[in-house]
Amino acid sequence: MERSKLDLWVGLFVCAGIGALLILAMKVGNMGSFGIGDDSYTIYANFDNIGGLKPRAPVKSAGVVVGRVGTIGFDNNRFNARVELNIEKRFQFPKDTTASILTSGLLGEQYVGLEAGGDPANLASGESLKLTQSAVVLEKLISQFLYSKAAEGDTAKK
Repeated sequence: MERSKLDLWVGLFVCAGIGALLILAMKVGNMGSFGIGDDSYTIYANFDNIGGLKPRAPVKSAGVVVGRVGTIGFDNNRFNARVELNIEKRFQFPKDTTASILTSGLLGEQYVGLEAGGDPANLASGESLKLTQSAVVLEKLISQFLYSKAAEGDTAKK
């Protein structure tokens, strides 16, 4: 009798551990919320370079998650990336809002940051943001730095 009771407690502990690992995996994979349902509206933003931005990445304003990135596609007419942003309806943004692709920390995940403007009219579902700022690509910054240092070295020799 005592042995079966111990086995039951071990089994419950193992099930709780598996459940905790499942919740952790959902959080790490940005699947903590199973989706923004009917209480959201969609806006679009075009970027020259999205870096490592992925679908389901957070959309933040003032550090608060206000939505999620939907689909990411390529616009054949403008030759840039078209990003769908699903914003919760309780958050309304003016038409002159700007979108930037930012990074959490030095090498953290990328997300879309929204900065509200001053226009009295709000964005409606299906509209596109006019002002965007692409992701900062670390490799491009390093190459520009090295190129400028090489140019300084050439002028110092002359």
